Amino acid sequence: MIHKKSVQGTVLATAILAALAVSCSTTPEPVRPASGTNAPDGAAATPSPDEAYAPSTDEKVRDAFATLQATLNDSCAKDCGYFLGRVNKELQELDRAMKNDPKGPGHFPEPIQKMTELNKTLGGDASFENLKKHQKQLLATRDFINTWMQDHPDDYR
Repeated sequence: MIHKKSVQGTVLATAILAALAVSCSTTPEPVRPASGTNAPDGAAATPSPDEAYAPSTDEKVRDAFATLQATLNDSCAKDCGYFLGRVNKELQELDRAMKNDPKGPGHFPEPIQKMTELNKTLGGDASFENLKKHQKQLLATRDFINTWMQDHPDDYR
């Protein structure tokens, strides 16, 4: 009797594991557009590199500064395009946050001036090639703003 129950338990456990293995290993069918509709254009479906690093919605200065600080220990060693794009994105978001801060843009004169200089140099071109060309100024701007903000803790806490 004990032998019969252990065999049934083993068979049941094996069946459950087999069902889970099959359900996990199947590849889902790709989504197909309904008949009568057009598939999205490949270029429109994939954001351009500039869009991928475009500043997001308005943030508070402290939040934008925190995400900028997250880039301090990163470098071009692994993925330079991603790194430089991210530094630029974080700087742009912090610049916007400072300009939209309730204290007014006059409260952040030096960082905003550095961002104005950087943006003039970049000329609106956030491509990897342009960011790489101006990498020294991009990182110097990040480091300057980080130091300035560290000296003004009331602005981000």
